[in-house]
Amino acid sequence: MNNLTDTPFSRALGTVALRWQGNSLELLDQRLLPAQEHWITLEGASGVARCIRDMVVRGAPAIGISAAYGVALAARHAGSRDWQAEIRQAIRELSESRPTAVNLFWALQRMERVFDSCESVGEAQERLADEAEAIHQEDLAGNLAMADHALSAMGLSADNAAPVSVLTHCNTGALATGGYGTALGVIRRLHEKKLLTRVYADETRPWLQGSRLTAWELMRDDIPVTLNADGAAAAILAAGEVRWVLVGADRITANGDVANKIGTYSLAVLARYHNVRFMVVAPSSTVDMSLASGTDIPIEERDGREVREVRGISLAPEGVPVFNPVFDVTPADLIDVIVTEKGIVRNPDMAGMQGLFG
Repeated sequence: MNNLTDTPFSRALGTVALRWQGNSLELLDQRLLPAQEHWITLEGASGVARCIRDMVVRGAPAIGISAAYGVALAARHAGSRDWQAEIRQAIRELSESRPTAVNLFWALQRMERVFDSCESVGEAQERLADEAEAIHQEDLAGNLAMADHALSAMGLSADNAAPVSVLTHCNTGALATGGYGTALGVIRRLHEKKLLTRVYADETRPWLQGSRLTAWELMRDDIPVTLNADGAAAAILAAGEVRWVLVGADRITANGDVANKIGTYSLAVLARYHNVRFMVVAPSSTVDMSLASGTDIPIEERDGREVREVRGISLAPEGVPVFNPVFDVTPADLIDVIVTEKGIVRNPDMAGMQGLFG
């Protein structure tokens, strides 16, 4: 199948971040949204790695899927003599594109296992493309399963359940995944079942994924959304309307600590203070049982210009020192429930995580 996003299975509501065309990968340039919908066509792994690094594509699941297709492209264009070395180099280059999102390494390890069993370039071309498409399709299926698990965990599966308002951070929708969403997928499902009153979307500084991407996705699909500055979250939670904070994850450790977009930790603290429940929704590929706790997670720090400027317009004194981590770590004891396609972990700790993930 050349384009999974064209199938009824995806339920992507018309919003997708990537399109596989067999000999090329098309990525929606998320840096330009919502002002411009521009697609970039890539025919090699180096271009995919650059787009991951430059945040053309972002969101842990979408990064992993894109990297898998990058390996498939490397095989498509590998020479007959040095095909193995070329594909290995592509895997190395893709692995260096972003350090925190474990889905990237999970997808590349899965592609590498297939590659290691191939005996010819022709076999590698066919099997690696099939594996990348399988990763994409499994992500879509997982998104739908997570939405169902989440509604059960929220106590909203009954026919007489009352609608709720929620608050979310960053973008965890179709743009960040294979086509439906993790935390935003839960919000989509709430809306489908008429169980959603309103979504409050943090703008999510400094890249503004909430205002540029989440608000765009939700308005595109007629889901009621109110955009707010990150600093307004406390006032919103204090007002008492919001019952759940829903966020995604880029890495979850063996004790249930969660690395996610910077600002997630402070939201968890605010939610606990205001007796609002806090849910993390992420695929099981985000779980890294090799890391004991969040202190072991490598946190990416990016150029200070991302804070000092917005699209080239200066907002701060030139040269002022900047602290610009992309992620922070939310301790497990501030999380009420972690939802994956495999099931849920309530009040996550080492025992609960091992019970579900081994």
